[in-house]
Amino acid sequence: MNNQVAINQELQDKANSILSSVNINQTGALAVGQLRTVIDARINKQQNQGLDLPANYSVPNALTQALLRLQAVKTKGKTPVLQACTPNSIIQSLMDMVVQGLSPAKDQCYFIAYGNELQLRRSYFGTTAALLRLENITDVDAQAIYEGDQVNTSIDRHGHLVLDTENTHLDWTNQDNELIGAYAIITTADGVDHLTIMTKKQIKVSWNQSKTHDVQNKFGSEMAKRTVLNRAAKMFINTSDDSDHLLTGAINDTTSNEYDDERRDVTPVEDEKQSTDELLEGFQKSQEAKAKGVSNSGNSNEESSEEIADGQTELFNERTIKPADEADS
Repeated sequence: MNNQVAINQELQDKANSILSSVNINQTGALAVGQLRTVIDARINKQQNQGLDLPANYSVPNALTQALLRLQAVKTKGKTPVLQACTPNSIIQSLMDMVVQGLSPAKDQCYFIAYGNELQLRRSYFGTTAALLRLENITDVDAQAIYEGDQVNTSIDRHGHLVLDTENTHLDWTNQDNELIGAYAIITTADGVDHLTIMTKKQIKVSWNQSKTHDVQNKFGSEMAKRTVLNRAAKMFINTSDDSDHLLTGAINDTTSNEYDDERRDVTPVEDEKQSTDELLEGFQKSQEAKAKGVSNSGNSNEESSEEIADGQTELFNERTIKPADEADS
């Protein structure tokens, strides 16, 4: 596909005029309309330079959905996210969303405020959609592994770890058992299955890097699948020769904060230290409470705030998000 379009010089001039009059690293420096103009101009320029997008992906619709939801979200301190975060980080997050062809309406992505920086996050569905856009990838799958499941691997003639499908059995009746790991398989055009497998401990380490808060509300198979698929995406992209550097760069940028080797302090404070068994117990209790229509705090489900593993609320639920510097206040 080729979405190359003509440059819109009037739009470019308007965006340049806006950017020349403000500091985009200063929070609240741009209004929503100005943000949209700058983003539209950047997308127009990249499409002119050959940016390919899915044929059924509507950039205007995706941007409108994202900006509308961002306008409705406030930080814990009641400050609108669009005022609390720098325009530069907002623009970059929305650009990453567009380059990957993600849609907030399909729950493929959401946004998180870390202090004054807005960052894009992909859901499991979003990572799957983004990877399938790469020409060399034909299929993507991830599975959670529960106590009682049989997952066996072997080494192929190239020395690669592969799934022994004949001796691997996932029983759906084990889903009430303890989650012990997850695996992801990325299948390439040559028919090769690239396996990534993580233990429960490795998954927990990845979550700890995201400064886990109240993870019980979102703990479970989908979070584990999302984590292992993000790792698989990183490993595959960084060792592939895919020519779409803009797309692979955006995928890597969005995944970067989930890397095990991300260079930042991941030491949990005392009241945040929880064993994986405690996380599992908390998730199970929250599921039981949901079945009764009551959250862990005793509030109704409608009143409870669902938080993802890094302690922020998901934008697509349109609820309050907590910047990292406010998470413990």
